[in-house]
Formats: sequence, C-alpha cells, structure tokens
Amino acid sequence: MEENVKNTQVFQVIRRGEAGEISEDILAEEVPVEIRYNERSYAVLMATPADLPELAVGFSLSEDVVSEYDRIDTVLVREQGDGFIIDVGVAGIGGERMREIKRNMAGRTGCGLCGLEKLEDLPDVRRQIRATKTVTADAIEKALDELNRHQPLRQETGAVHGAAWVSLSGEIAAVYEDVGRHNALDKLIGWGARHKVDWQDGWLLISSRASYEMVQKAANTGCGILVAVSAPTAKGVRLARRYGLTLAGFARPEKLVIYSYPKRIIE
Repeated sequence: MEENVKNTQVFQVIRRGEAGEISEDILAEEVPVEIRYNERSYAVLMATPADLPELAVGFSLSEDVVSEYDRIDTVLVREQGDGFIIDVGVAGIGGERMREIKRNMAGRTGCGLCGLEKLEDLPDVRRQIRATKTVTADAIEKALDELNRHQPLRQETGAVHGAAWVSLSGEIAAVYEDVGRHNALDKLIGWGARHKVDWQDGWLLISSRASYEMVQKAANTGCGILVAVSAPTAKGVRLARRYGLTLAGFARPEKLVIYSYPKRIIE
C-alpha cells in the first residue's frame, strides 16, 4: 500500500506577475486517518498518508494508550473511502480500559488535545527524565544545516512539518514529515519504537514550535533534549522544567535559546 500512497496533489493555478499564465503547484495531501484499538474506534486524525504504521505506533505510545511497544501485537492499515483506518491490536486491552482512555477525538491538523471533556483529562508524562548525555552547539548547528535536505516533501510543498532523530554528534538518523507537527513527531516515535532506539543516545529536532503537546510527547520517550526551530509556549517550558527535559527554541545558525536544563547543551 505504501508504494501507491500519494503525499502530494498537483493543481493548476494562475500566478500573479506571470501574465495570467496557467501553471502548476504541488500541494501536500492530508486525509482522515481513523485509529482503532482491537477494532474499537479511538481517534480520527488529519494526516499526510505516508508512514501510517509508524504514526499509529507513535500515537499509541505518546498518548499513553499503551505503555510499551511490546504490548502491540499487530498494526493493520486499510483504505476507507477518502482516508485510512488503522487497527492496532493490543494485548490485554478490554472494554473497561478502552472506556477509560477513549476520547472520541475528531482531530484537526493543528489539534493535539481535541476531544478532551475536562481539564483533569490532560495526559501526564510517565517518567521523570534523568538523562546525563550532552550535545554541543556545533552538533546542533550541523543538524540544522542538514535538516532541509532530509525534508523532500517540505521542499516540494512548503506545507509540512518535520521531526528528526539526531545523534549526539549531529548526524540526522531519521526524519518524518506530516501536515501536522504532532503527527510528524508521532511517526518518528513509532519508528524509534520499532527499531528499539535508545532515546538517551541522541536528541529530537522539530521544525515547528514546541507547544505543550510536543513537549509531552518528547518527554514520554525519555529523551533528554528537544530542540525546536520555532518558539516554545509558556506551558511547554513549564512542563519541560517539571519533567527534566532540556528544551531549546529559535534554533538558528549561531542562535539558540535554552529554556530548561541548559547543562545538557555545551559549547
């Protein structure tokens, strides 16, 4: 199925300043993706229709539907109308547990908390981060220089976010893209779970802002460092400080603002 997925769509457009001539524009595709657990509907996301197994695995872990990857038995993806259904088979998850975690979420591209009924339902991070490894400012700049080259969909459309897993020396090991920043990070987390990545051996780089949900998802991996190209939110910073996550934003050549646990980023 993955080979036939279309992540872009070509449209005929008229560009101002080109004498009204018709030309083509490549746009990022987004489709509804329903995630089910043991055939029970849980959430509907708007996502780029690629790497959907990784999306389902990462979403399951970062949203704390399952506590560890080994609990997932199967991930089955099928087309349904204009979108996709992903059925995640989870061992030991019954009706009572499903009622506890179910949010009936109809998520927009930019929504990470859609469907929550009350403030008490906000998810919490499972662990306190106690990472000891550090990364240099030079390694961060090296990854920033390489990030765009690893984002072909962004180069084509300009409309997607990226999430990267980077070694401590600044080498980009994996990048996932999506119209939703949460989805891009979930895809990366899903990849890491499937490849048994040790999240202490590197750091996370995102092309978007570091909102509350992005910090929460990153912290749930146990990774010690999250670097964002854009700004964090105030709640994102408070959570990073609460859970022991090093959070940096406004990442640019020779520029970086560190908001929490600065000792993990060295000169």
